[in-house]
Amino acid sequence: MTDFTSEVKTIPYNDGSVFALLSDLSKLEGFRERIPEDTFKNVLFERDGCSFDIHPAGKVEFRIVDREPNRTIKFQTVHSPVPMYIRIQLKPESRTLTKMKMTLEADLNPLLKPMLSKPIQEAVDRISTLIATLPYE
Repeated sequence: MTDFTSEVKTIPYNDGSVFALLSDLSKLEGFRERIPEDTFKNVLFERDGCSFDIHPAGKVEFRIVDREPNRTIKFQTVHSPVPMYIRIQLKPESRTLTKMKMTLEADLNPLLKPMLSKPIQEAVDRISTLIATLPYE
């Protein structure tokens, strides 16, 4: 497995509010306009997962496989060109600040790794930045 990790982001909301939104992906539907359409197409949000088309990988679908309240949300692909896992880790910094880090693990073929590493890291960075800028009220 190859790990792609975001920088630690600071979210100006408490960990409970952040967890409540991110652990029910259907709540992200209201933020569809923030998703970069040049990268993610045909985005669908459901309570326990999401799917989208991404160039050059094609259709990708993630399902939440574990929730640890206010700490961790784990996702696994159920449809993807390569097996992937995402872990969003939350850590309270104060009553009104939460630190967040996102890690994507991908089972990349050694021949594909050089071609896919950069686009995957860019996607992780874009998604983590988007997560950090959402209103969690």
